[in-house]
Formats: sequence, structure tokens, C-alpha cells
Amino acid sequence: MDRRTPLDLAYDALAAARAVAETAAARADAEDRDDGFPAADVSDLARLGLLAAPVPAAEGGAGLGEEPGSSKLAQVLRLVGYGSLALGRLYEGHVNAIQLVARYGHASQRARLFADASGGHLFGVWNTEPPEGGLTLDEAAGPTLRGVKTFASGAGFVTRALVTARRAGQGDPLMLVLPLAPGERADLSAWRAQGMRASATGTVDFTGLPVAGDDLLGGPDDYHRQPAFSGGAWRFAAVQSGGIEAVFDAWRAHLAASGRGSDPHQLARLGDGAIAVESARLWVMRAAEIATGATLEPERVVAYVNLARLAVERAGLDVLQLAQRSVGLQGFLRGHPLERLSRDLATYLRQPAPDRALTTAASEILAAGGRAGDLWERSAE
Repeated sequence: MDRRTPLDLAYDALAAARAVAETAAARADAEDRDDGFPAADVSDLARLGLLAAPVPAAEGGAGLGEEPGSSKLAQVLRLVGYGSLALGRLYEGHVNAIQLVARYGHASQRARLFADASGGHLFGVWNTEPPEGGLTLDEAAGPTLRGVKTFASGAGFVTRALVTARRAGQGDPLMLVLPLAPGERADLSAWRAQGMRASATGTVDFTGLPVAGDDLLGGPDDYHRQPAFSGGAWRFAAVQSGGIEAVFDAWRAHLAASGRGSDPHQLARLGDGAIAVESARLWVMRAAEIATGATLEPERVVAYVNLARLAVERAGLDVLQLAQRSVGLQGFLRGHPLERLSRDLATYLRQPAPDRALTTAASEILAAGGRAGDLWERSAE
């Protein structure tokens, strides 16, 4: 595929995502190791314009995610996740960061950071930290940072990190976008996960890093503003739906190659799997539409997206169980296409606070009244 830039009005993000997915799938087994990282695939994201694509069209990008309902972005995330869930996780974090810069950055900040994205820098959003030793902004010392972020995907490879930090003695976190050199401050030694091994998820120690005034993004607690904070979960669900499709296709190919597809029990399982795959896709597309449509109250948006992320999780678990029962022991042997795909999907489906997401959504639905069919249609007053 020829190199394209987002400035080209004919830029085709879906074609770029399909190309990236194809090569990422071919490389994924080689990257499945504790120190793995899909460096060549990230280079492809840059070369084919996908790192710059989420930059707003008015500011030199392709405006990926600005289309009505974010339908194209949902498809791009699904396609990248189909090729590699580790790559999809990284790309979703990049998109999240660019959208936060677009929403909260001032003009010169946006221009600088969007130029970085167009120049091939990989962005990431790192919010998780330990109970003690989280990231603190010490303004009396420069200002400088003290503390760490944990479970930071792309640690050592993300060169523009969007992080949350608290001022000493103050509760509301601030967002900062910090430049990092490759390999700087990252520790991947604790990332010994069953799946998603190539996501380079680790701890990043920011202690002593100076902070410039232009590193601050937005105001206190802008990061947690709803519905964007919880409503943005549809993006990782889109990546997961791609991983579900990849598992389904590996399962389907095994049945065809083994000649077992005529067995009625196998066909029944495959039919159930197809229902789950399509259910996940439809939930994601509708969640993207609701989350970006600005037609519902924030609480209703969050409720729908919470339901969507759990529906996708359930679809993924169903497809995993069906595929593993159909394929049998072969699907657990290294070298079988299903083995790594299943590990990656099972790991990535473990997103935080699923029970709270479900009960929060149910509480909103219970208090809403009216007809069930109108829950997601009523415009905000």
C-alpha cells in the first residue's frame, strides 16, 4: 500500500487499518514474548497515516472520530484489534490521548502535539497508579514530578505520555502531556501476563522529571468529566470486538481444514458464535453513536456504554468457550492459531470494575421510568 497522509482528501482510514491488520496478524506470534512490542506495526500506523488520522480535520488531520457516530473510528479500532489485540490496545490509547488534547488543549498546545502525532510519535494515556507512590506534582521543586504510573501499556515506547497527577495536598488530578525518550523510566519486569504480552505494559517512574507550564492540559479533574470518561469505554470494546472476530475466524478455519464442519453439533456451536460476534459489533457501533451523539444526558450515555462493554465481554467469553470446546486440546497447543488469540482476548477482556459498570447502568435504567424502547432515544432537555 502506498504511503498516504491525512492531508489527502482521499485518505482511506479503513484501507489503512486493513493493511495494518494483515501485517500485524502475520507478526503477532513473533512478538508474543515477555519483552515483546509491535514496533514494526506501530511504524506502519505512522507510515499509513493512522497515528495522525485522529487529529481534527480543521487542524491538519483526517478527523477520524469526527464522523457522525464515530462509525469509521469504531471500524478502524475493530480492524486493528483483529490483527493484534496488543497493537489495538496501544492504538486505542493513542486515539484517546489525541481526543483529550483536542478537547482540552489550547491552540498552541494542540498545534504542537498534533504535529508530534503527524511526525510519528506514539501517545498513550496512563492513569493507573499504586495506593501509595502515585504521581504527584511538586511545584516547590521546580516544578517536578514524584511517583509512578502502573499498568502503563507501551511503557518505554510511548514518547508522548498523557498522565494524571495531583498537586501536593490537593485532591483533583491534573492532566499532563509529557515527552519521553524511548526506553526512558520504564520497568517491564512485572509484566508476566498470560496474554497481551506484546503490549509492553509496565511501571513508569516519573520522579525528578521537570514539568513545563505547557505540559499541563486542561483544568483540575477534566480527565474524569462525564460522559467522555466512562463513555469512552466503547473504544476498547471496539478493539475487543476485533479480537473476538479473530478467534471466531481461527475456529472457523480449523473446522473447515479438519473436515469437521459437517457435524451438526459443531455447526450449532458455530452458529451461536456467529450470533455473539455480530452482537458485539452491533453493541459497539450503537455505543459509539450514543457516546458521540450529544443527544442523551451524560448519565444515560454512561449507562449505555457500560452495558455495551459488558455485552462485548460476554460475547467474547461465549466465543472463547465455544471455540475451545469445538477445537479441543489442539487449540491449547502452542503453534495453533487459536492458542495465542485466546490468551490475548481472555486477558484484554479483564477491564476494571465490571460489577460497578453493570449496577450503575441498572440504577440509571430503574430510575428512568418510561418505556424500555425509549431509554436510548430521548433527547436531553
